[in-house]
Amino acid sequence: MKKLLLLTGLVLGLMSFTAQGDVDAIVNAFKSADAGQVGNYFDDYVDIKLLDKDEVKNIGRNQATLTLKAFFAENGIKGFEKTSEREIGTTMYLAGKLLNNAKGHNITIMLKVKDGKRQIITLRIS
Repeated sequence: MKKLLLLTGLVLGLMSFTAQGDVDAIVNAFKSADAGQVGNYFDDYVDIKLLDKDEVKNIGRNQATLTLKAFFAENGIKGFEKTSEREIGTTMYLAGKLLNNAKGHNITIMLKVKDGKRQIITLRIS
């Protein structure tokens, strides 16, 4: 019984390190303002809400990446500052500010664990 509990704890511990590594990689992708790199962490379908535009639900990964790339180019996004991180069960929320030469834009990112990796399921920029 002890071995089973130890093994379960070890597996869960390793999964949390992998998931945290994914979070760090996602934050770094936003910091480098590389929409293509961010797109690698999108789930198969993503909900996106951009400035003064209607929310688009269940947009495919490739289209979501192109949409984010266009937003970064149009708004001169040059970086990212993470302001908060919160985890509830298998869902995580990241909040921060996309940086440009002006005031920047607030961003909220919702992630979930799928196949042992964190993936972006919702992206809101205001």
